[in-house]
Amino acid sequence: MSTGRIEHANLTVTDPERSAALFADLLGWEERWRGPSQFGGATIHIGERGNGATYLALYTNDDARAESGSRRYAKGAPLNHVGLLVNDLDAAARIVRDAGLEPFGHDDYEPGRRFYFFDWDGIEFEIVSYARDAK
Repeated sequence: MSTGRIEHANLTVTDPERSAALFADLLGWEERWRGPSQFGGATIHIGERGNGATYLALYTNDDARAESGSRRYAKGAPLNHVGLLVNDLDAAARIVRDAGLEPFGHDDYEPGRRFYFFDWDGIEFEIVSYARDAK
């Protein structure tokens, strides 16, 4: 039997710098690469410190940066949310609020506590902590 894990998710955002800063604060991640995309636009990869085996590719182009009424995204309609694991859920919620975003849907069921938030581009994230001693 083969084994695997998610290596990265590629998200189209209006401001990769702003999104990268959020994930650096929220997850302790670091920038692992930035540069032009093969299809135009630009990308920042932000991920785990050290080996960086798990990361988010934060992509933007002229269509994504357009005024909100005329933004176009080539993909994404079926995406529900991206789940991210943290060790301190309360600290994560403070970081999200400090970024001007609103945590919602706080819940506690196996395997951990969680909340959700939408980023500036309407992408939903689920933040989960398996730490059971923090309430």
